[in-house]
Amino acid sequence: MKTIIRFFEDSVKMFKNNPYLWEKKMDKFEAASYKEIREQVHQFASGLLNFGIKKGDRIALLSEGRNDRLVSELGILYTGAINVPLSILLNESELKFRLQHSGARMIIVSKNLHKKVKSVINDLPDLEKVILMDNMNDAGKEELLFSELKKSGAEYLKENRNEFEKVYTSIQENDYANISYTSGTTAEPKGIVLSHLNYYANIQQAYSILSIPPGWKIFLFLPWDHSFAHTAGIYSFMGKGASVAALKVGDTPTETVKNISVNMKEVKPQIMLSVPSFAKNIMKNIENGIRDKGAFIEKLFKHALSLNYAYNKDGYRKGGGLLFLKLPMMKLYDVIIFKKIREQLGGQMEYFVGGGALLDIQLQKFFYAIGIPIYQGYGLSEASPIISINAPQTHKLGSSGVPVKNMEIKICDEDGKSLETGVKGEILVKGDNVMVKYWKNEITTRETIKDGWLHTGDLGYLDEDGFLYVMGRFKSLLISGDGEKYSPEGIEESISDQSDYILQCIVYNNQNPYTSILVVPDKEALNRFLKEKSLSVKTEEGKKTILKLIQSEIYEYRTGGKYEDLFPQRWIPSTIAVLDQEFTMENEFLNSLRKMVRGKIIEHYQETIDFLYTPEAKYMNNPVNFAALDKLELA
Repeated sequence: MKTIIRFFEDSVKMFKNNPYLWEKKMDKFEAASYKEIREQVHQFASGLLNFGIKKGDRIALLSEGRNDRLVSELGILYTGAINVPLSILLNESELKFRLQHSGARMIIVSKNLHKKVKSVINDLPDLEKVILMDNMNDAGKEELLFSELKKSGAEYLKENRNEFEKVYTSIQENDYANISYTSGTTAEPKGIVLSHLNYYANIQQAYSILSIPPGWKIFLFLPWDHSFAHTAGIYSFMGKGASVAALKVGDTPTETVKNISVNMKEVKPQIMLSVPSFAKNIMKNIENGIRDKGAFIEKLFKHALSLNYAYNKDGYRKGGGLLFLKLPMMKLYDVIIFKKIREQLGGQMEYFVGGGALLDIQLQKFFYAIGIPIYQGYGLSEASPIISINAPQTHKLGSSGVPVKNMEIKICDEDGKSLETGVKGEILVKGDNVMVKYWKNEITTRETIKDGWLHTGDLGYLDEDGFLYVMGRFKSLLISGDGEKYSPEGIEESISDQSDYILQCIVYNNQNPYTSILVVPDKEALNRFLKEKSLSVKTEEGKKTILKLIQSEIYEYRTGGKYEDLFPQRWIPSTIAVLDQEFTMENEFLNSLRKMVRGKIIEHYQETIDFLYTPEAKYMNNPVNFAALDKLELA
């Protein structure tokens, strides 16, 4: 039977004494074996059955990544109930919506997130119990302790093990496993219903391209509620006898972020999942560290990168001709520079798997050069989520890899007609990994799945070598006044990656005569620039100098600029607005995977966008940009 339960039980039989989960509860990481986790799962599931949980019930799960989170999730599935994984970044209204919409009977919550649940529980009459993952002295009458539920489950198993086994072996592959809510980039999140078969099929599809040795360890710092972490991390490693290490949660969000680099060195993983923002931060830290070592080391570093870039090309066609002559010098640079950088990342990293959003090719070339490639993949939660992957044996930088096996894929135009190789259109996929439906949303389900084909809403094409290139979302397309369309993600990624002074940006054109851009400056870099020029942003000269600098970074993409050939000129912004705040998860301009929530950003800055289509906005030195610089609190 192709269920997560059978999959886990088989893994325990094969790898019972292998470490599966690593957690740092005190001062060091300690491992729990497959057999130990299975015992805890059986106890917790039995505790739920003893309480009266039955097949089809929904149980929400709100916790950071940790052992008890996975024990809870698997325990829910063993009862035949449906897991509702929730993002730890949800605000109270978002949490309330998901609990109401899913009809959750219970919620399992960690102590750090308990306050959020308490704030909405009185508005949720159908929520019977709150299960506290951590022991708390002020537990209310509607609350149960996770440890007590496991204890009651252990007692239940003494007399009812046969009954328990009858329950979990009766679960079928088409039974629902998860209701995974979209991250809220639209007004109302959709509940993606994924079956046991969806997950099982996608794990096997991942195995058709990725190889995971039993001794490998993944450091999984990304949110565990997301299907990317589920399939590419938790489940894929489960089936190979490999292990998963969780990020140590700090007392504050800042402390938790700092723990990533610390835990990485402690865990010494062979693989990590990555999103663009994480990769950019690592690259920036590496470059800053090299810069601090002085001009000579920085010059060596840049020369080492250039040698590797020339030799590696796009990875698919690396080497060739006389490029072998570069190998001795490349090996020397690897020993004296790149190996030391890799040691700062644990010393055993083989590669990253990139997902969550498009990754700039320059970032890919950088990590490939230092010896820890980022193999970009593509997927979406509705596909469980993996659709294509780059891998060590088959990869092409700039692409999203080759489609997984046992899944159909095609590129279609707006009328649903299949397009030829190399022609851009909407990406459609078909297979056992495609979701069952959207929960309580038949209309959107019918619009999204037609004749078994999942319409991803993403723009892309397949090249002559079978690699998939994803260009961005149809819904976020730039639309010119004459109706021509273009995806902005590539432009945005390139500008923020290539510019030292632009941290984030969003390009806009909604049937307008020209394209505009909202820019979030890099305050740290601008402060260094001002110091070098002996200027202050508090003066008019300082403001004008900063605005000219930002404008020049955008103009590098115009005719005559360094990057003039990267994108069609009609989509290069003509007007520029400087913003006074960064896009963050706290202001809800980034979702849990740190992807821009375009709708919220555009809605929030609509007045600024409207200004960008006035004659005054064509001059960088305008009152809107001056006011933004004042609020940025630069030097």
